[in-house]
Amino acid sequence: MGCSFSGLNALYDTVGGRGGDVWVNDYHFRVLRRLGDAGPAGSSVFLVKEVVAAATASDGTAGSEPGASGIAGKKGIDPSHISADGTYALKKVLVQSDQHLELVQQEIRVSSQFSHPNLLPLLEHAIVAVKGVQDGSQNYEAYLLFPVHLEGTLHDITKTMLEKKEFFPTITVLQIFRQLCSGLKHMHSFDPPYAHNGVKPDNVLITQRKQSHLAILMDFESAGPARKTIRSQAEALQLQEWASEHCSSHYRAPELWECPSHADIDERTDIWSLGCTLYAMMYGKSPFDYELDESSGESLHSVIKNVQIKWPEEAGSTYPDSLRQFITWMLQPHPAVRPHIDDIIIHVDKLVMKYSN
Repeated sequence: MGCSFSGLNALYDTVGGRGGDVWVNDYHFRVLRRLGDAGPAGSSVFLVKEVVAAATASDGTAGSEPGASGIAGKKGIDPSHISADGTYALKKVLVQSDQHLELVQQEIRVSSQFSHPNLLPLLEHAIVAVKGVQDGSQNYEAYLLFPVHLEGTLHDITKTMLEKKEFFPTITVLQIFRQLCSGLKHMHSFDPPYAHNGVKPDNVLITQRKQSHLAILMDFESAGPARKTIRSQAEALQLQEWASEHCSSHYRAPELWECPSHADIDERTDIWSLGCTLYAMMYGKSPFDYELDESSGESLHSVIKNVQIKWPEEAGSTYPDSLRQFITWMLQPHPAVRPHIDDIIIHVDKLVMKYSN
């Protein structure tokens, strides 16, 4: 069925302040407002509310048509991701080329494989063929439905806290971090493993619960098979070029900056990013953002290659040395000696027990 054209118009109208209804396959939504941009130019996210009406079959049986029970009735969705009030986030992507279409299809394929409380699930999707506005050529638009979390990302929260000179307590840092590890373990446990390739505070949604925070890792645009065998300079350069386009520079592992012509790349690229994210959770920025601020004209590549971690003094007394040592362990420049996610989880669980008292 795809996404109905009345629904497409509703999304366009919303940009101008007017709402409307949209169908994504068998599911009906009312467009409430535009939330903002997402990813490449031409991608937007809208807040929508599901409209669930009990369908009546010819024999008088209610709810017999597809989608009659709404997204909540769809198989394979973790109940924790079902909205209590029926609101969701609908991402609209203007597909700009055949290569872009392949990337969107890859994101859908990869996202559809994951089912975990700490990974943002793709609840429904549709790719619709539309005619080009000017030349009548065939273009595509993709519609991806996700749970909505309006409280913001880890980046948003730490930025606000930094402005107020506030910092997370040690136990809160560890509890949020443990959830990210749990989500990554799910990805790394596939055979073959998947790498997220975009672990950073901007891609971590935070929702405040009664006495804790819920952390959800999102954005699987760059996710894919983690293990790559590099056996030539051409393959190394190809990987570096891909990483420069798809992996955030301040959270990118050294082997993705300068890949040897003979290398075995694996999911521990995510561990490097995870270590940078833990640092940012504590101090409000990547360790290499901080290092660049302190250095005299060094390039980001040079700073990451040298891996000289500096610790902000103003918050230095806030966190114990064991947490700093934990970060240093993850930021091993040589991937062969960098820990795996199971090693990280064992260690963080010990720290949680230590600082829970």
